[in-house]
Amino acid sequence: MLLIHGLGCSGADWALQVSALESQFYMIVPDVPGFGSSTPPGGTYSIAGFASALWALLDHLEVLSANIVGFSMGGAVALEMALQRPTRVPRLALINSLATYQGHWRKWAYARTSAALIRLFGMRRAASIFAAGLFPEPWQKGMRDRATEEVASIPADSYLGMSEALEQWTAAERLDRIESRTLIIAGEDDHTPLAEKCALTARLRARMVVIRGSRHATPFDASEATNSCLLALLTDQPLPPYDRLICDRQQPLAQRYRGVA
Repeated sequence: MLLIHGLGCSGADWALQVSALESQFYMIVPDVPGFGSSTPPGGTYSIAGFASALWALLDHLEVLSANIVGFSMGGAVALEMALQRPTRVPRLALINSLATYQGHWRKWAYARTSAALIRLFGMRRAASIFAAGLFPEPWQKGMRDRATEEVASIPADSYLGMSEALEQWTAAERLDRIESRTLIIAGEDDHTPLAEKCALTARLRARMVVIRGSRHATPFDASEATNSCLLALLTDQPLPPYDRLICDRQQPLAQRYRGVA
């Protein structure tokens, strides 16, 4: 099971999923080049390049096939991996991800605003603004502070390079190549269009769940629902009932991450 993190994150941000699923699956949780402990790519940032780099990692580990889960930007990389080697991805989960980040003013405006904030205020101040949008509730202060530190630690060139790569990438015309059994997980209050995720679900003949009250950072603010849905996909079981697909309850961050490396 390969977990691919989002823009501004690292593999460590999958801690809530790893702790819930590692007893049943062999987990591969890398840092995408330019994030976390990974060095930046030697050339241009591109979604296809990151997908190829992760396939090279799986080849090195002698992993012949992998179920892939991608969050946000990581969903684009996951989808690209499934397009590059369709027969080697039996199951695919996309969390708050799209098949293209072109063609809609909201997506364009969000990408350009994020880049403008970084250039205007620097990474730390911009990181604080991003985190406040992801985790606005008072009880989410721990998650908000953690996200601020995580994003602020990323070099501005890496963040901007990956943001531009995501804006330029599209898989919209290639979706018929996907052979994976696919699940799309969407936060009810995510900033990317829900209608577009519904259309992507139809194109991929996938299943879709919408998690009530969740914003963009669904693996964090709705970890219990996310983990239940992933487990259902990976074990070919029915999805959780609708009343379980809701944001996590108020809980201190230290308690949520207890025992997680």
